[in-house]
Amino acid sequence: MVERIINNKMLSTEGFEDIYPYKPNFFKCNGFDMHYVDEGKGKPVVMIHGNPTWSFYFRNAIKKLSPNYRTIVPDHIGCGFSDKPSAEDYNYTLSNRVSDLTLFMDHLNLNEKIILIVHDWGGMIGLAWVLNNLSKIEKIIITNTSGFFLPKNKNFPLRLALIKYFTPFAIPAVLGFNLFSFAALYLATKTSLSKKVKKGLTAPYNCWKNRIATLKFVQDIPIAKADRSYNIAKNVDDNLYKIKEFPILFVWGLKDFVFDENFLNEWKQRIPDAKYHVFKNSGHYIFEDKPVETMLLIEEFLNN
Repeated sequence: MVERIINNKMLSTEGFEDIYPYKPNFFKCNGFDMHYVDEGKGKPVVMIHGNPTWSFYFRNAIKKLSPNYRTIVPDHIGCGFSDKPSAEDYNYTLSNRVSDLTLFMDHLNLNEKIILIVHDWGGMIGLAWVLNNLSKIEKIIITNTSGFFLPKNKNFPLRLALIKYFTPFAIPAVLGFNLFSFAALYLATKTSLSKKVKKGLTAPYNCWKNRIATLKFVQDIPIAKADRSYNIAKNVDDNLYKIKEFPILFVWGLKDFVFDENFLNEWKQRIPDAKYHVFKNSGHYIFEDKPVETMLLIEEFLNN
């Protein structure tokens, strides 16, 4: 069982340690402890999570792939079992996320080319890193995320806009009541999650101070040129074509209220020769909705 005290609050895997039994590892990232899972041996598979998930979201992929691959899953600063500094002590922006990932990957000092799996914010973070490290990539698996700005036919969802722009609502709702993390348990999946899985997904966000990243991720979504992360997102958007040289698999849940069919169609225009597998009745948490089916697709893609 993993236990850590962060911001005077105990974080623990108690109650779900049987489905997340992985040894904790820590990397000192600009003075903060970044937690990560590192299981198995072989070709490295690095998985980058989004918001409000953490390495727990990839637990089934770790279990399935680690007998044949080295599976590596970091928790972003502010997420999972990583440190959760205040907004005064850590700049919760896309630029810092990419910098953190760069330091982490340098720390791993991997000698083989990397297979990358991304989800949600992990897409923009991971692909920003990829564009600076094209020679280190072998294959990419993309699930319900973006590497570009909002597609033309997609409006910024009102639920996210309230958190991004309306601070008097966002602070008590997200930091006080953990609304973002708890709402995702129902809005991001089309299946009924067990109590154990719900506990695992929300466990790291157990007090006001430990929820800072879930708020800052939304506030940092680049929409307008004035947004702090606009320029780095634009660089990814402008240079996304460069990843077409790699084998790419898209595994997509179509019932995603954010990364919906508009995003999927944009991806198909940008990367038309990739492999696409769409689950019509799955949501944003596709690895929760289709744990067996998604792993079979990923294994087949890696074996080929």
